[in-house]
Amino acid sequence: MAAVKGDGPLAGIGVLVIGDEILSGRRQDRHLAAVTERLAARGLVVDWAQFLPDREVTIVDLLRRSRGDGATVFCFGGIGATPDDLTRGCAANAFERPLARHPEAAALIESQFGESAYPKRILMADLPEGADLVPNPVNRVPGFAVDRHFFLPGFPEMAHAMLDQILAGPLVGLGDAGYVEHSLWLVDTPESELVDLMEAFCAVHPTLRLFSLPVLSTERRLLELGFKGERAEVDRAMTALAAALEEREIMMYAQRPE
Repeated sequence: MAAVKGDGPLAGIGVLVIGDEILSGRRQDRHLAAVTERLAARGLVVDWAQFLPDREVTIVDLLRRSRGDGATVFCFGGIGATPDDLTRGCAANAFERPLARHPEAAALIESQFGESAYPKRILMADLPEGADLVPNPVNRVPGFAVDRHFFLPGFPEMAHAMLDQILAGPLVGLGDAGYVEHSLWLVDTPESELVDLMEAFCAVHPTLRLFSLPVLSTERRLLELGFKGERAEVDRAMTALAAALEEREIMMYAQRPE
């Protein structure tokens, strides 16, 4: 995963997790894994990720850079109504739009909370002007989207359901449905003994991405070896890989051995 340094460009797909509680260790992040898992099924990876404090200048700077690069960004946290929730205002600043009350968001919040929507909860309807809403199936308080930046709450139970709606809706065409990942599990075979074989397969299948993942164990040495890419080509590569491993008399399994 590429690191974000200085004022360099932010390409591809990014994840922002905002909140001092993540950086201090009071909360553990679950968002990056959720995005990674969902993108993998589409043949995609997270190109970069950042964990940011509740600090306006830091959030605005990062959003300006990702906006300028045309990145697709999933941003989690800071869209509530308390003083430490800065994301809505920072997004308005970064995208050069006034913060304005969104009528549909206000109606959703009023329908959910009634009179107790005022005077504070209604602030969650103050969004960058022209923002699209991201429906929240849990408590109806929506997230919002601006220029392929999707702003979701910090609560995983809400945010991940909303993420699924984004990937089934505005980003339904993101990625490649024909992408697959297949692997074999090898027992007591070190990577170093297979480097030549890996290099040969990479040369024969240049459109695929090979992965070799050792697993440390006190009982035995395990290695997951496989390919990612277009289904038909992965199938061909895996068939040839199994034959090559069998020829070397290497023990292998389709699933991780217990």
